Amino acid sequence: YIPTLRPWDLFDPSRKHAVRLYVRRVFISDQCEGLVFPWLRFLRGVIDSRDLPLNISREMLQHNPVVTKIRSSVARRILGDIAKLAKKDPVCFEAFWEQFGAVIKEGLYDAVDHRKDIFKICRFRSSQNEGRSLISLDEYVQNMKQEQKTIYYMSGEKLDTLVNSPQLEGFKARGLDVLLLTDTIDEFWIQNIQDYEGKTFRSVTKGDINLDSFPSDIEQVDETDATNNQAKNDESFDALIQKISDILKDDVGQVRLSNRLVDSAVCLIAGDREVDMRTEQILRIQQKYDSGVKRVLEINPHHRLIKHLNAIVDKKDMEDDFRDGAFLLLDQAHIIQGNPVSDPSRFARSLSKFMERGLS
Repeated sequence: YIPTLRPWDLFDPSRKHAVRLYVRRVFISDQCEGLVFPWLRFLRGVIDSRDLPLNISREMLQHNPVVTKIRSSVARRILGDIAKLAKKDPVCFEAFWEQFGAVIKEGLYDAVDHRKDIFKICRFRSSQNEGRSLISLDEYVQNMKQEQKTIYYMSGEKLDTLVNSPQLEGFKARGLDVLLLTDTIDEFWIQNIQDYEGKTFRSVTKGDINLDSFPSDIEQVDETDATNNQAKNDESFDALIQKISDILKDDVGQVRLSNRLVDSAVCLIAGDREVDMRTEQILRIQQKYDSGVKRVLEINPHHRLIKHLNAIVDKKDMEDDFRDGAFLLLDQAHIIQGNPVSDPSRFARSLSKFMERGLS
């Protein structure tokens, strides 16, 4: 059976399942490795087999094919019962998923034979309802735009932070739903699974995503600017991009215009062949991993601040202001991403200067 609340040590790597093995009603072991998949370690109960010898040793159990068959049968039975619960009692199922969903998704990573059944019960938060309710992948696919061939997702530590991320603005404006992944295991299974029902997974914080084929439902910041719709191809931003790139050459790998952004001025993006930012953050904490890759800084050509910087890009008497502005844009992008600024003292000085000029 499945307990109502998850145990305090559910995510402890050394935790074992609490399923006891009996043979013809004779107790054999309560620590039989391989009897239950690690991603079902929250199960409690008894398994009574008639296909194992009474005198079997613990060492022989680990390599016995009957135990392997029992493990697969238990997984199928449990997943089937959970799928029935999802249809019969959605409220009870959601309570279960909040407790044990993150553990079950570990099976997507290391139980290929059961992946299809696991996907049936997986539930996710999404941007379309501000993360307030859970949806299945089948529901996501059914609600996709007609031209959409990709399942978009964004991963992070906190749901509230993801919902308000600048990288989502362009998707929200076009009515494109984005899965919001907050469990650590999400970063690992999604790297090994390329698609679902023929729809590929793609991170909204990685690569240059073209959203032009999806019309926007939200007006841009300044609707009086007749060049807004052509801003991405407007050569008048070339000088701005080049100058910001020169100033931030030690901190970012590229500066480019964005069609992700609507209200925000800037955001950071990982390159197509780079490790996603959330993945790198997890690896940095767990394995002291640091790729040393410089991220892409995307700027919003419709934002008033970017337009103002573009207007002063060639003014010699405002070189210091422009330089401070470029670094503030980078620091702003880091703060939004939940990362510390690279130089807190410089950030404080630049921010103070801008505030003094704005208040004077």
